[in-house]
Amino acid sequence: MTDVSATSQISTTRAIQHLAERWIQDGMAAGTTAGSAGQGRGRWWRRDPAVPAAGFVCSPAGLWLALAAVAAGARGGTAAELRALLGTADREAAPVATEVARELAATGALGVATRVWSRVPVLRAYREALPDVRFDPMDPAAVDAWVREATGGLIERLPLELTDDTLLALVNVLALKARWEKPFEGWRTRDLPFTDAAGTVRPVPTMSKDVPMADAWTAGGAYVVELRCAREPDGAPGARVRLVLGEPGAGPERVLPVAWAPRTAGTPLDADRVTVGLPRLALRTRVAVTEQLPALGVRLATSDDADFSGLSPERLLVSDVIQEAVLKIAEEGVEAAAVTVVAMAPAGAAPRPQRVHHIAFDRPFGMVVLAGADDVPLFTAWQADAPAGPDA
Repeated sequence: MTDVSATSQISTTRAIQHLAERWIQDGMAAGTTAGSAGQGRGRWWRRDPAVPAAGFVCSPAGLWLALAAVAAGARGGTAAELRALLGTADREAAPVATEVARELAATGALGVATRVWSRVPVLRAYREALPDVRFDPMDPAAVDAWVREATGGLIERLPLELTDDTLLALVNVLALKARWEKPFEGWRTRDLPFTDAAGTVRPVPTMSKDVPMADAWTAGGAYVVELRCAREPDGAPGARVRLVLGEPGAGPERVLPVAWAPRTAGTPLDADRVTVGLPRLALRTRVAVTEQLPALGVRLATSDDADFSGLSPERLLVSDVIQEAVLKIAEEGVEAAAVTVVAMAPAGAAPRPQRVHHIAFDRPFGMVVLAGADDVPLFTAWQADAPAGPDA
């Protein structure tokens, strides 16, 4: 990143990619809220070869930033578990998380912010170690207002109800609203057949355009197309959206990691011209990450043995980790936002029951939004069912 060595930059980028891979491999367990196509209840896909993967969008970078900020206050065994997942924890996590957030914010049209609301004292050393994080007294209405403003209205409120048992809430927001470097022409959009994960064929509004030969390749048995977002007036590099179409039947755990594999690993297409047909789409997902933490190797943080003595003099444990993410793609550009909240309760408190939801969209292909300068997966998505338009 900007003020750290190239080795550290590669290490942190790889840590976020590794988190994304483990998160997706685990099946993104538990609750979701269905997106624009309607509300539904169910469970996240667990990878069963006989069951097609459902649709989702998530932000590995947002989850990493939120957990890394909390990990800066972890000590002992709690820190060791978080370090194994994130690549950093304890006292060294704060400067790493700060540098990562600043570097990601250099991507054009991407907003990155973290705030903490608390009912308990937060140690001065912890606050000073995170100079870009604002600390405020607990105020649920203020939290919702900030989420709405920071995401430009894409997410209306915090994806978690803050109760009297919530002693501290650390909230990270990533928000992107960018135009394509070369927009799709509206007159070329028309209804084309789309085969969903269950084999059902439906007509959906599909955009099309030519893409440069250098922006399409094959890797790992998948086709990859990179769509570039426009640079900012100050020259900040725009985000890059990589579309990944795997072999028939391949699930997201195999397909999505191809999007952040080194570009040099790809093979050019043997063609004279490349065109792309991409459905207009809108995805929205709410993920209860808390239920996945044990599978990711994090157990102490959610138990009465949690050690966050570097964060607060009060004994705290992680009670909830929830993320809501949105991705919209249309002719003009891409909009995406993710809100990740890590809530903390008194150690020894009974865990709150989790609300379980589900999202399912169409036609299996992956989408990953990468940072402007690094292959950090800001957002990842899997389109499994007939997509709703971005204005739905």
